[in-house]
Amino acid sequence: MARLLNIVENLDTTTTFYDQIGGEAGLHALVARFYDLMDLEADFKALRAVHGDSLDHAREKLFLFLSGYLGGPDRYIEKYGHPMLRARHLPFAIGIQERDEWVACMGRAMMDCKVPAPLQEHLLHSFFGVADWMRNKDG
Repeated sequence: MARLLNIVENLDTTTTFYDQIGGEAGLHALVARFYDLMDLEADFKALRAVHGDSLDHAREKLFLFLSGYLGGPDRYIEKYGHPMLRARHLPFAIGIQERDEWVACMGRAMMDCKVPAPLQEHLLHSFFGVADWMRNKDG
């Protein structure tokens, strides 16, 4: 708990996370790097397998979702309605390995895109909770 409080204390709370990432351009770069890493790195093989042949649709949806999630425009809601994340992910087999690969891949993408360290830590903590909630298979 003390570590989480320290992370929160070091966050910039004067601007949105969306703005701290670099707004639309920064978020596009982050999402592109995330899916490029997933597509290229063997460390993310199980995660990549969940996504099917093309990552194009997933790239668009993650960008739209993260825009609102990070305090920017609610693009996902405008286009698709309420995210209903768990329900939308039920068709995909998501276990501990896929959860951990998703979080690790996003962590590497944030590092590569030079997201401020306190924000990276805060978001990884948040993303882990969401990714864990998406799990729908054992192991």
